[in-house]
Amino acid sequence: MTWSVAIQEIIDEFQDIDEQFERLEILMDFSDEVEELPVESWNEHNLVRGCQSVAHIEVEVTDGVVWMKAAADAKMVQGLQGLLSIAVNGSTAEQVLLLTPDFAEEAGILNSLTPSRSNGFRTMFDMVQNNVRKSIE
Repeated sequence: MTWSVAIQEIIDEFQDIDEQFERLEILMDFSDEVEELPVESWNEHNLVRGCQSVAHIEVEVTDGVVWMKAAADAKMVQGLQGLLSIAVNGSTAEQVLLLTPDFAEEAGILNSLTPSRSNGFRTMFDMVQNNVRKSIE
């Protein structure tokens, strides 16, 4: 698949890392990429169900462009949200709906995580796409 420049940069960065511990450290650094959803905005509607940590995501589609805010109680989960933010923020709704979580697999990120964290990433990815789909219907 052909990825956006931003996603390809993520893939390249993670593929250059051989050590799993270093890969997880870099992943946590991506938590800085999240446009943070304030705690007072956390609610049942934006709660990520099926995530090992407490995580929340809000997606807004304005003039066909997707913007995501997120937060979590674990830095690693917020790092995953940061990757997702880079992948979707500023993209059109159509681009987001065509995106697959395969970029995280290709980068080797999901292989570095526990199965529950990997499933949590997929759950967050699905939540973003579902919210985008609802916004444009």
